[in-house]
This record gives sequence, structure tokens and C-alpha cells, in this order.
Amino acid sequence: MIFYWRCLVEALVIGRATGRFSLFRRRRRNKTRFASLSLSLQNRDVVGIALLLLLVQSTISSSIRNSRKMVVSPKIAPSMLSSDFANLAAEAKRMVDLGADWLHMDIMKLSFVVIDLYDTEPFLVSYLLTSLLFHLQDGHFVPNLTIGAPVIESLRKHTSAYLDCHLMVTNPMDYVEQMGKAGASGFTFHVEVAKENWQELVSKIKSAGMRPGVALKPGTPVEEVYPLVEGETPVEMVLVMTVEPGFGGQKFMPSMMDKVRALRQKYPTLDIEVDGGLGPSTIEAAAEAGANCIVAGSSVFGAPEPGKVISLLRTSVEKAQPTT
Repeated sequence: MIFYWRCLVEALVIGRATGRFSLFRRRRRNKTRFASLSLSLQNRDVVGIALLLLLVQSTISSSIRNSRKMVVSPKIAPSMLSSDFANLAAEAKRMVDLGADWLHMDIMKLSFVVIDLYDTEPFLVSYLLTSLLFHLQDGHFVPNLTIGAPVIESLRKHTSAYLDCHLMVTNPMDYVEQMGKAGASGFTFHVEVAKENWQELVSKIKSAGMRPGVALKPGTPVEEVYPLVEGETPVEMVLVMTVEPGFGGQKFMPSMMDKVRALRQKYPTLDIEVDGGLGPSTIEAAAEAGANCIVAGSSVFGAPEPGKVISLLRTSVEKAQPTT
């Protein structure tokens, strides 16, 4: 920019003194920069040429700015766990239409226990998230999935969106094939349950046509995922849980941002996702730490204008990300 301003000053001086306008080669810091333009001028034309130079400079500067790219792109993923499950397809379409990049699907096992079916007021003690299927057995625990392969398969028929599946299960290997066939886009497993077989698991995920990711709970040291990012067959995303997994509506844990910062410093081009308590009041901390994939549930679905929240999350990530 300084180069063009110097040329402009010289053009004005030379133009007024000689009636000719010329920009010539200059050397600066051992790098040659040059531009040349020579034509006969009347003194009154110098101002016009100066304005033309300013326009050229503005165009070049704009092109340079537009050519800069973020190291990692923002990906906003509304958590479908907070959606209206009775209208899941419509909710998915609404989020995509409002600007969502991904749809985050939480997949976890739940247990039901019936206290006493023969009591006068029998009741079920559970935390039922899907309200899709009840299995009641007297005095027994019955494991179920909140969102399983059948739901993914059904939803896939109604959307081409990236289905970002986060599996909070103890045996992720058992779900790879069925999730792949169902149409899952990403398969994120927990490092806590895959320390012994993660290489085989990642290979299997990729073979099934899905993008592998690894998640870690708040109590898990970030160093435990380093081998998975640096392995011969690496994961392509790390999910840092900013709440304890399993329940929606929890408060964001700012101390988890140290993990995000460590990951971003070590892996500049890695997709780093955060999940739990993300919204307008917490996005700045996450974005500044280096997170670029943002999972947001109640802050999006519970907002009067979800589209504005999605836009705010994206803008915060864009502002915080470095460019090249």
C-alpha cells in the first residue's frame, strides 16, 4: 500500500512539472516492485490519473483480501436432541434453511427401570429423550438408544445434510456398519472406550464411508487424543465436551477451552468441535480458543429467531479464525 501512495505523490509532482506521467521501477527491501505507465498529459489530467490509480489500488487490495482463506471453516451444527422429535424431518429442513452446516445427532444408551407394575400407581423412572419406544419389564433394566440407525435412516430420506453423529456408547465398533448403511456422515466415538482398538475402529469408519472423529469428556486429558490425530489412519475431528455428556441444557464449562487452545496450537488445520452450553453468551470464548465446529441445542431451538443465533455463531467463528 505504501508503494502505491509513493507512486501517486511522484505522479502528481512529475505530472505538474513535465506534463508527463510515469511510474517507474523501485527497489524496496531487496524486492523489486515496478509499474510503468507513460503518456502525454495536460496538467489538468493529472488529478484524473491520480483518481484512476486510487481505483486500481482499491481493486488490488480488495482482491488480496478476498483471496485470503480461513485455515478452518466454521461449521454450525444444531443439536437435534433439542428439536421436536415428532417433526424431526421438518426440524432438520428448518435448520438447514436457516443456515446450519451440519445436523448434530446424539446417540446414547438409556436405561429404564419399572419400580412396581403392580402398585396402584406404577411409574417409570428414566430420562427418556426420544419418546419413540418404551420397553417395560418388571424390575429389569432395558437399554435403548436415543437416536439409533433406524432414525438416521429415516431422516436421511428427507435431507442431504451432513449428519454429524456423536456416539456415547461403550462399544462403538458394533455400530459402525449399521450407521454407515443408515446414512450417517460423521461417526464420532469417545476416546475413553476405544483406547485399545481405535486404529481398527477408525479404519472401519472410513471403510463405511463416514468421517471419523473422536470425543473426550471433561475429565479426560487432551493428550489422550493426540495419538489419534497423528496416527497413520487419523481421525479428522476432535470433539471437546464442554459439559458432561448425556443431558441437554447444562452450563458451559469455560475451563475446557484450555483443551481447545492446546489442540488448535498443535493442529492448525484440524476441525475442533465443542458441544455443551454453547450460545450467544459463550460462543466468543469457544471461538477465540480455536473451535470452529459449534454444536448448539437449546440456544438455537429455544430462540425466538434461531436463524439469527446460527448467524451469530458463524460470525464469531469467522472473526476469530486466522486467515492465510
